[in-house]
Amino acid sequence: MKILATTSLILLSLFSATAQSIPSKEIQIASALSAAPEEDRLNATVKGYDQSGILITLQQGSNKLICLTDNPKQEGFNAACYHEGLEVFMARGRELKAQGQDRGQIFQMREDEAKSGKLKMPDHPSALHIRSGPNGQYNPSTKKVENTTLRYVVYIPWATSESTGLPIRPLVPGGPWIMDPGTHRAHIMISPPKELQK
Repeated sequence: MKILATTSLILLSLFSATAQSIPSKEIQIASALSAAPEEDRLNATVKGYDQSGILITLQQGSNKLICLTDNPKQEGFNAACYHEGLEVFMARGRELKAQGQDRGQIFQMREDEAKSGKLKMPDHPSALHIRSGPNGQYNPSTKKVENTTLRYVVYIPWATSESTGLPIRPLVPGGPWIMDPGTHRAHIMISPPKELQK
């Protein structure tokens, strides 16, 4: 009985710690939407976490933007909003990460699956907006995410420097460049300097 009681207390403590670490639905939605263009926030779909830490849909939207709130179990702040055409790609990445695959393994598995046609990548440029910062956090009094910056990504699978005319590194601070050229994950990176952001 003593072992059972001790086990029950441990499980209850773990559940309480998890429940306390998950922000409210309202905070999660506001945090996620901070990464979206203002004109798209009202009708965007938002994914976040229930009190057990499972990723769920918190808000069903009517436009083509899907926003993912900050993961409270990870250090810093990172919220992202992306075109719905990227959902299969993003979901597969989350699935592989949950299976314990590291970043390199995830890249290679999705690369192989995209080449074989198993993983459907968008056939048009698709945007990803990211708000992040190592000390970022949501401020309930201002209802804003603070200490973060925005960066923008446009996925263009299989594109190269030659096919786009973009350099493989930024030529000026915040200038566009192409990352992972020639792969399923080829994308344009744009990181505006912090001093130019709100």
